[in-house]
Amino acid sequence: MNSPTDGKPVLVSMRGIVKRFGVFTANDHIDLDIRAGEAHALLGENGAGKSTLVKILYGLLEPTSGRIELNGVPVSLESPEAARAAGIGMVFQHFSLFENLTVAENIALVLPADEKLESVAARIEDLTARYGLKLEPYRPVWTLSAGERQRIEIARCLLQDPKLIVLDEPTSVLTPQEADALFSTLNLLRVEGRAILYISHKLDEVRRLCERATVLRGGKVVATCNPREESVRSMAAMMVGTHLVDLRAKPNEADGPARLSVDGLSLASEDLHGVSLKDISFAVRGGEVFGIAGIAGNGQDELFAALSGERLARRAGDVHIDGISVGREGINLRRQYGAAFVPEERNGHAAAPDFSLSENILLSRHATGEVTRGLSIDAAAAKSLARQIIESFDVRMSGDDPAARTLSGGNLQKFLVGREVSRTPCVLVLNQPTWGVDAAAAADIRQRLIDLSRQGAAVLVISQDLDELFEIADRMAVIHHGEVSAARLTREVTREDIGLLMAGERKESLHAH
Repeated sequence: MNSPTDGKPVLVSMRGIVKRFGVFTANDHIDLDIRAGEAHALLGENGAGKSTLVKILYGLLEPTSGRIELNGVPVSLESPEAARAAGIGMVFQHFSLFENLTVAENIALVLPADEKLESVAARIEDLTARYGLKLEPYRPVWTLSAGERQRIEIARCLLQDPKLIVLDEPTSVLTPQEADALFSTLNLLRVEGRAILYISHKLDEVRRLCERATVLRGGKVVATCNPREESVRSMAAMMVGTHLVDLRAKPNEADGPARLSVDGLSLASEDLHGVSLKDISFAVRGGEVFGIAGIAGNGQDELFAALSGERLARRAGDVHIDGISVGREGINLRRQYGAAFVPEERNGHAAAPDFSLSENILLSRHATGEVTRGLSIDAAAAKSLARQIIESFDVRMSGDDPAARTLSGGNLQKFLVGREVSRTPCVLVLNQPTWGVDAAAAADIRQRLIDLSRQGAAVLVISQDLDELFEIADRMAVIHHGEVSAARLTREVTREDIGLLMAGERKESLHAH
């Protein structure tokens, strides 16, 4: 493999890293070199061992065996504090910020206790000038966008002067424009000689940013490559061990009546820092996949709750299923009218983690009578239905009828989508249907949604993943601060158009009808 980083000195070297949890081997003799001034991608499916390896590098886990060297000298990284002292910083996928504190106060929490807030604010302004991070030190965090919150995490990392920065899915909640700004910052850091270890499932971004990639599968290194000499499909094939099948989408001819419609839905948030829904109107016809894009925290959860009946609307006519006013009806009655729902959070919302898969069938199917007899549960019917879903949706698991928490994220998501799709509902509403799911499982789920829509169902997908929506949606709208834009045919809009709406620009395009 030819790489433009070959002449650069090795900054961090991991040699023979093994990590076992009981009889399970998460990392199996992994070797990884990261060079000064390079952007190095770490790729792999869910469960491939990426998170375990990175936690070892950042001092959150201790390896079973193996060694780590920094500039050729063995180091012991027994804690995150030790990793930071060695020059290793990390920006996590999920932000760890206090909503009611300011930017400067949040950053001060990881700095020496004797550093004054005025000094922290001055250092933030210096970072803004050097790297274009655009942070206001005295703004409360709860007023900031996802992109601005991520800048806080990066600033906290940079103020500790790291030589290696690990980023875990850094663009998952960013608009395309915010992602561009992030890449500009990362390139400036590389010019200074800092190394970037970049974890992402967005392979187009990996090709754009990274000079080298290490691919893990089953806890082992299975490939290294120069992403710029590979295609997205070739890298995906390295990750999953086989070539992904292209999605099959029949031409959309959905011109019939709406099966799900929302008419002037407004709903005040129950949370102090939540988002209120404001005069939302749209319609999803049978035969189409309708996408709603948006940055996290702009009302997606509130909209899903209002559509599913977990929160009741102010008026019955705010939500219709096949022409029936259901705005004041709960989730069970909406299911009886033929609707199905898949929330974002798998464990705890869509599934009871300690319940078996057959018991989890009951969570949504009890309302439609397939696994009950009067007031009694038909356990045999639930187990039979679970087996059908497991077989049809290729759910990989250990044991017969295991607890939901024992499945990987991708396999549990396939089971939960299968639980709803196998009903052949007239309406299916999903919130982040492939969040945290590997490429193969995501492709399978997306194909199922396309197939269901082409059978006549109205499928509504709420997603932060623009790649996903451009791949499967026939029409698309954007949610921003509780408002939904006018829907457009996906083939007639660009990522830049959608990104501007996600950022709150082009306000005249809001208020759909």
